[in-house]
Amino acid sequence: MSQHLNTADLYDERGEELESLAVQFQNLGRHTHFSGPARTIRCFEDNALVKSVLATEGDGAVLVVDGQGSLRTALMGDMIAESAVENGWAGVIIYGAIRDREAIAKLPLGVKALGSNPRKSAKTGSGEADVELVIDDVRIRPGVMIYSDPDGILLER
Repeated sequence: MSQHLNTADLYDERGEELESLAVQFQNLGRHTHFSGPARTIRCFEDNALVKSVLATEGDGAVLVVDGQGSLRTALMGDMIAESAVENGWAGVIIYGAIRDREAIAKLPLGVKALGSNPRKSAKTGSGEADVELVIDDVRIRPGVMIYSDPDGILLER
């Protein structure tokens, strides 16, 4: 999908075929416009799964991480984000925190998160990958197309 995708125009075009995620994420990566099929992770203050999934071939996908809104620990830092770039991921959306904001802002990757915290997360591997998520009453299924720009995030229903 085009780097200059405009979610407002897309919504005007497709309307109710799309679901809008109302959570006010911050744009933290260099790419402010990104899209791709969703991959998903549910975890809580533990980023081992995030690290392992982003170390695999991304094929232009967008990883959506339900960190349950916790800002107590970061679920992604610059090294994991660099791995995502190297493996061809289009973007990462984290319902939680990241760290290394300045370094991540320079990477050619779409990154949205609630905020940042320098504190590392646990590394036990707890959590689930490729599961249906519900964030802000919006269902996010693996494989559904997701579109993101500074206006917000849209998903196909």
